[in-house]
Amino acid sequence: MNSASLRMIRGLTLARLKRTFRLALKTLWLHRLRSLLTVLGVVFGVCSVIAMLAIGEGASYEAQEQIKRLGSQNIILQSVKPPEEVKVSSSTESDRLIDYGLQYADIKRIKATIPGVTIVVPGRIMRDYVWNISRRVDGEIMGTVPWYPQMRKQRVARGRFFTEQETDAAANVCVLSAEMATRLFPIDSPLGHDVRVGSAYYRVIGVMETPGGGARAEKSKAGAKPAVNRMFIPLETAKTRYGETLMKRRAGSFEAERVQLHEVTVKVAELSEVVNVAQSIKSLLERNHKKQDYEIIVPLEQLKQAERTKQIFNIVLGSIAAISLLVGGIGIMNIMLATVTERTREIGIRRALGARRRDIVTQFLVEAVLLSAVGGGLGVALGLGIPFAVSHFSGMPTIVTLWSPLVAFTISALVGVVFGLYPALRAAEMDPVEALRHE
Repeated sequence: MNSASLRMIRGLTLARLKRTFRLALKTLWLHRLRSLLTVLGVVFGVCSVIAMLAIGEGASYEAQEQIKRLGSQNIILQSVKPPEEVKVSSSTESDRLIDYGLQYADIKRIKATIPGVTIVVPGRIMRDYVWNISRRVDGEIMGTVPWYPQMRKQRVARGRFFTEQETDAAANVCVLSAEMATRLFPIDSPLGHDVRVGSAYYRVIGVMETPGGGARAEKSKAGAKPAVNRMFIPLETAKTRYGETLMKRRAGSFEAERVQLHEVTVKVAELSEVVNVAQSIKSLLERNHKKQDYEIIVPLEQLKQAERTKQIFNIVLGSIAAISLLVGGIGIMNIMLATVTERTREIGIRRALGARRRDIVTQFLVEAVLLSAVGGGLGVALGLGIPFAVSHFSGMPTIVTLWSPLVAFTISALVGVVFGLYPALRAAEMDPVEALRHE
């Protein structure tokens, strides 16, 4: 067969396909409302696939970013208040002194006995009001060390963090979180100004950067309230101003807590040793603490768990959305079967005029694929718009990955092929004589 014959065959095939496509468009346009209702099933199926995966991806990303900010090579130890034992001294007053939590001796033991530990960041947390003239914020006062930002993946947006010299001198300097700085100094820059806590004044030398990833502040543990109003002061300053005993007076009662350290962050040299070091620290604390007055948080384990949860979440959401596509495919098959019945006489006439079975199959298959392709395209457009609307109105982060629209559209096209094939084959199998007799 020469090249001229091949070109002629290709031309005839292309002309036949164009004619089939035009006929399919004309047929669908004649039944506009029915075609639209059939397409809606695919539209909502594709839309739900993209939107659900985008919302799930955004929620997972935010959770993982919060964990990453804690540091994958870090182990966080926190003091936990044990069940309180109340000693009643009189009918009107109760004196309580609760001694619990992490101690400086724990840090010395960890450094001395556990290999692989490179940096330790202690911290004390006190709850108090922070004042700027008449403005007041109820926040956390955290006494820590100069290398806290590097350990906790935080940065100073303006100014600087306090130095080792200021820590050793117990200087009255502080660094504010972005939220606290905005509330205390809504107009002016806080740098160089003083804030008051109790009767002590602290010079503001820096403002922390607002944590990214859609979260306004880090969470100390899963489900905890974000510590957005936080003021950082040198650890020695906190020890000097507050001591180790925190006292709270209420009407008719006196409450005191003795806590040396509220939080300790331990950095491990090698990522592969984080879990082993965490187990060693747990064993060490169990031997030296009579009660469970501490909690160990391993961000690496939380990150792995978040990744596993993300995979399960995507599978569940994808399965739910796939059911919508399945329903849309069933709708296409139902309409195509009804169309075959309505056009029985047309099929008989075409077969009598020389149309082959594959021509009939192609005709009905093109109509089914056209319905699913149009539905898929509209569904992709709507699916890309919904995550944007969710992020805009609710503030919830959403992430549309490149593969989700492609996969959703491809599946919608395959739905048209799969659910349109049986009606097309049924039309092609009709006997021409019987079809012509059909009324």
